Amino acid sequence: MRKLKGRRGVGIAAVVVAVLAALAGIAGAAGKNKPVKVIVGNIELTANGGFTPEALSKTKQTPIAFFAEGKIRTLDGTHPPALKEFIVETDKNGALNVKGFPTCTSGVLQSRTTHAAEEACPDAIIGSGFATAGIKFSEQPKDVLAKSKIVVFNGGESGGVVTLFIHAYITIPVPAAIVTTVKVKKVHNGRYGLLSTGTIPKIAGGAGSVIAFNLKIDKKYTYKGQRISVLTAKCPDGKLQARGTGVFADGTRLSAEVIRTCTGKG
Repeated sequence: MRKLKGRRGVGIAAVVVAVLAALAGIAGAAGKNKPVKVIVGNIELTANGGFTPEALSKTKQTPIAFFAEGKIRTLDGTHPPALKEFIVETDKNGALNVKGFPTCTSGVLQSRTTHAAEEACPDAIIGSGFATAGIKFSEQPKDVLAKSKIVVFNGGESGGVVTLFIHAYITIPVPAAIVTTVKVKKVHNGRYGLLSTGTIPKIAGGAGSVIAFNLKIDKKYTYKGQRISVLTAKCPDGKLQARGTGVFADGTRLSAEVIRTCTGKG
């Protein structure tokens, strides 16, 4: 496990990169990348991710399954700032495929428990995991932990933009659904071919911050007689990469880049 140093908050931005990398099919190869510990100022992040299969075609998009996980803490035990927006560019050799996949809407997911959301749009689910938020009010001596299952729903594609909804449900301090909207579109920016932007609603009125998560996406479906994978990637030059920027409630704007190796074949 290695330690890195840099500008304040880059560690949390790395989590953003990992999550969006998952949605776009770009991340570290399973079994080759060990967990990474990042210490930046007062913030420490431990993160890991991977995909299978490790070997990908050099020329054709290959179906993949993805997982990512991360933990965030402050070195002095104080409450971390909340992330409110993220912008991520991912490798042009990865793809997110939802054509013909069932859809759901944000309105259907709002105010629903996790179970109710899953029952409302069962066929639109493309991934799931768990997240923990630390909630800290001024009168509290320390964070109260709120844990939730997270479920990724397909919101459909329109005008070349894919919409995804990430649903979570907490019961502290009061029951509430948290639905993050992610927009993904194709771009032509050198190495990067997908641009993803996400807005995160306030957790507990702004008193909550995500401090841990894990996520897995391994979804295949049939469309017009063909078997399709939601996530695919190819490996023409032995690497895949992503870069992201996180915008936080305290005004901090942070950027990070991830480059991972892959094995090309054929």
